[in-house]
Amino acid sequence: MKYNDIASLMESLSERDLSILESLRAHRALTTALIRRLHFPIGGEPREAGSGKSHATEMAAAVATIRVLTRLESRRLITRLHRRIGGVRAGSTGIVWQLGAAGERLLRARHGDSARRRYSEPSPAFVAHTLVVADLAIRLYELARQGAIELLRLEAEPECWRTFLSAHGARQWLKPDLFAITAGGDFEHHWFIEADNATEHAPVIVRKALQYQHYANAGIHQQEHGLFPAVAWVVPDEKRQAAIRAALDTEPKLRDLVVAGLFHVVTTDEFPAFITGNHASPAIP
Repeated sequence: MKYNDIASLMESLSERDLSILESLRAHRALTTALIRRLHFPIGGEPREAGSGKSHATEMAAAVATIRVLTRLESRRLITRLHRRIGGVRAGSTGIVWQLGAAGERLLRARHGDSARRRYSEPSPAFVAHTLVVADLAIRLYELARQGAIELLRLEAEPECWRTFLSAHGARQWLKPDLFAITAGGDFEHHWFIEADNATEHAPVIVRKALQYQHYANAGIHQQEHGLFPAVAWVVPDEKRQAAIRAALDTEPKLRDLVVAGLFHVVTTDEFPAFITGNHASPAIP
């Protein structure tokens, strides 16, 4: 696709069209239902840039969503994955979308990126985790639209990854699923968010917690912000919640950070109340 073709295509797209493409670039994969929640508000739902007009009912919003997505698909800007979430019974709401070839090239030109991203059919496990992370991000957007929080920053992977030097001088990576800064009243709250699908064994969770400990010890975030983010594992149910809490509580190397309130384990249903409850980010020196 030549520059003139990209420029012409970009001019033909609405603000909402471009916002949908940017959302797919940020979150890598989204279902029709998630795109509806992000960009097709219903009735009294607050609107934001790129959301278009409000729709009278959820059905009307759903119809408009699939109409727009089908149009973008016909222009190879987006593409659907073969596997639906919820199977055939989920209908169009369960279709999973990612950027298509034309959409990837258009956004590379828009952002001045030289590195090409290759979008192939990802594994079911990757898709499941990606959609859980996207759902949590959209919950944060929804809380902000409702006025429950101010969402000052939201970073998805790989933007939210952090690099630091270990005590021995080796370069290490911390790879949370999301990083967010929210505000309520006069206070900012910083969060690292881990979306848990109950697929990892307890030792894997403990190793990730130890990575957070190492990053906290490096002091990079504290030097810039004066505090360290709270780390929240968001889990599907109370059984998983209890298992992760037990794993963190019984690891001797994590005892100081557990006592300091660095780690939280909440269910998906508890997540909105947890975020709006303004749990303080630990002031770890």
